[in-house]
Amino acid sequence: MTDGATDEAQAAEGKRVLLVEDNTTVGEFARQLLEDLGYTAVWASDAASALHQLEDNADDFDVVFSDVVMPGMNGVDLARTIHSRWPDLRVVLTSGYSHVLASEGTQGFELLRKPYSPEELSRALRPR
Repeated sequence: MTDGATDEAQAAEGKRVLLVEDNTTVGEFARQLLEDLGYTAVWASDAASALHQLEDNADDFDVVFSDVVMPGMNGVDLARTIHSRWPDLRVVLTSGYSHVLASEGTQGFELLRKPYSPEELSRALRPR
């Protein structure tokens, strides 16, 4: 019988995540956490870089995991752009700023609140 961590790693094996995070410390933490969970993580430091990655490789990604509050295009606008251009690509948003989400909402996209645990991240990224 396998334990929960093994099951999570097996579910993530071979899955690629486009991580969009402008904060270097948080981005490095999230990238390492994703890799510890068994995902292959590609890190983009902003929405423009993420869209550039997707232009060439959208089919290579299983999910986009994006911060909401970023300079330039925010995560909600990025999610809407992705949804309009690549409707089958899942987007999961994350934020620690509840006041921003209260005023702007997530526009129907999944949200994982910071700080999150490895288990919460794994559950959020599982295919629906």
